[in-house]
Amino acid sequence: MDDQTRTELEAAAFRGLVKHLQQRTDVQNIDLMNLAGLCRNCLSKWYMAAAHEKNIEMDYDAARTVVYGMAYDDWKLSHQEPASDAQKQKFEDSKPLHAQISGHN
Repeated sequence: MDDQTRTELEAAAFRGLVKHLQQRTDVQNIDLMNLAGLCRNCLSKWYMAAAHEKNIEMDYDAARTVVYGMAYDDWKLSHQEPASDAQKQKFEDSKPLHAQISGHN
């Protein structure tokens, strides 16, 4: 497989994942973090880091809008529930397994 085709397939997979997460507003970020070690915010940070690698000006809010499909504050108001004490503890306990994101950890 050539590099261009691989890049196109990876981009299509990313778009599919983002679309799925935009549709699954019932899935909370903390649950994603606790189960998989990454969430919508992680994807946003990777997206922003990729833009910066290409010398494209992008801030975190713009990257989150791409991933969430709306402004993050609007998503939080509409879809985010408060984390339980158990969720918060699992988040802390699983920190060593969280995604490594350039400029974040």
